[in-house]
Amino acid sequence: MSEAPTQATNPARRAGRMLLLIAVAVLMSYPLLWLIASSFKPESLIFSDPGLIPAQFTLANYLEGWNRLGVPFGIFMLNSAVICVLAIVGNLFSCSVAAYAFARLEFPFSKLAFGLMLLTLMLPFHVTVLPQYIVFQNLGAVNTIIPLVLPKFFAVDAFFIFLLVQFIRGIPRDLDQAAEMDGCNKYQIFWHIIFPICRPALVLVAIFTFLWTWSDFFSQLIYLNQVEKYTAPLALNLFIDATSGESAWGMLFAMSVITLLPLFILFVLFQRQIAEGIATTGLKG
Repeated sequence: MSEAPTQATNPARRAGRMLLLIAVAVLMSYPLLWLIASSFKPESLIFSDPGLIPAQFTLANYLEGWNRLGVPFGIFMLNSAVICVLAIVGNLFSCSVAAYAFARLEFPFSKLAFGLMLLTLMLPFHVTVLPQYIVFQNLGAVNTIIPLVLPKFFAVDAFFIFLLVQFIRGIPRDLDQAAEMDGCNKYQIFWHIIFPICRPALVLVAIFTFLWTWSDFFSQLIYLNQVEKYTAPLALNLFIDATSGESAWGMLFAMSVITLLPLFILFVLFQRQIAEGIATTGLKG
């Protein structure tokens, strides 16, 4: 008889928790929903009509905003995509090689080098901005994508190296020994054994590299000067005119929604891989 009240209250508790989660989800997603709704409103109703359902529905913000800057907005999206792809390739190659060296190879001062690498995680990006800019300016690489892409091929993202090191350390060394008995050298062991096994962690590295590079604004603002070479974040900033006070908010919101679409699609397609990668790299090591 005593079990009946407990069993009766369990569905009520589950329903209460579900309602609480729904309320939190709606609260957290309200800014995004308001952004999407405002992109379909006339300019005059964006701030006077705070509702999520537009009183007047229009596609003018999308149609006019696409060519508002004198360059089709697709060019900015393409520029961002090119930088993201190159950054992903660079991080996957360089960070995996560096992680393999720290996790498997024995060389002088390896522990010291690993500790120094971890110390770079606490070094703010703004500390290295000026020296890097001077170097790339002397190389004549300013106003190109080289400063945004080239460092990725030299394992500059210590977080990804650490993540991959933790994953590789969880791989049994028996696989390495078996490969050595079959005549494989260190490079073959990495390419044919370690690299394929690291697929969950590598997918996570690729996804986070895309997210951080796609939404990057500061470094792209420093190195890119011509509008034709701007990325999507820089292009969105052009819709805001702080000097005259006349900003195209409707077009800004519309192009912001378009810019968010790749991130949304990426999350929908790879949400299982993201969860798997976080779980495996968090538990290994």
